Amino acid sequence: MATIKVPEHVPSPAEDCEQLRKAFKGWGTNEGLIISILAHRNAAQRSLIRKTYAEMHGEDLLKELDKELSSDFERIVLLWTLEPADRDAFMVNEATKRSTSNNLVIVEVACTRSPLELFKARQAYHARFKRSLEEDVAYHTSGDIRKLLVPLISSLRYEGDEVNQSIAKSEAKILHEKIANKEYNHDELIRILTTRSKAQLLTTFNLYNNEYGNAINKDLKVDPKDEYLKLLRTTIKSLIFPERHFSKILRLAINKLGTDEWALARVVATRAEIDMERIKEEYFRRNSIPLDRDIAKDTSGDYERMLLALIGHVDA
Repeated sequence: MATIKVPEHVPSPAEDCEQLRKAFKGWGTNEGLIISILAHRNAAQRSLIRKTYAEMHGEDLLKELDKELSSDFERIVLLWTLEPADRDAFMVNEATKRSTSNNLVIVEVACTRSPLELFKARQAYHARFKRSLEEDVAYHTSGDIRKLLVPLISSLRYEGDEVNQSIAKSEAKILHEKIANKEYNHDELIRILTTRSKAQLLTTFNLYNNEYGNAINKDLKVDPKDEYLKLLRTTIKSLIFPERHFSKILRLAINKLGTDEWALARVVATRAEIDMERIKEEYFRRNSIPLDRDIAKDTSGDYERMLLALIGHVDA
């Protein structure tokens, strides 16, 4: 469900590197040329461009981009050009810093990546920061939030479609009991959410709804201001309906007084090659306005052009 448009005839990585080099030279940077290349290459092609650029010019393309670009446009281009695992490692590291702390991003990476993608992000974190992702998440958090986030980010879930109905029935009952007793931090509740496959959890949540008359997230909405409960609800939504989660993040990012550029760039850069079409459909269903129109209304210049190209806007 990728939205980026890769041309039928893709120039060789060497040709792309020459064009990018040209964009950096002379008076001022040619941002349009950068967008026309990088926004229309898939992950494998971008990786090859970076490798070829280093071989041809002895420099890291990311460092060149960092030097030449600025502000929100720089952020989206750098996020987009990073290898997916490096990008996830970078985002989680940012989320664990005091000044840019954001537990929601940790949940997002833990729950919306495949088991292999999450494993690769943890490997990339080791290589980049010389620490484990788990230890940084544990150090940055405490109490119930740590109790949830550490197993969530360490998980290697089964990815198949097989489902055990009797386990789903008994675990729907456990979840209901714990939630009814307000034991939101119970070990069993956390075990179920952090270890079961997405297919198994979907069956469990459907049974919960059918047996007890309410969606599980509705029962967890007792205190909208409680961060731990919010992270529990985000965990469930991100595991089962990621497009709903991302569509809501985009709406909040755009609707803020002053756009939340980090959230906007993060969602577009990480989902453009995965499920952006579904996110756009969900966004329209919830807000009755196309995502590209909201982005165009709220952003400008090269930043706007890059975002629109990545979400597959017709003219970008």
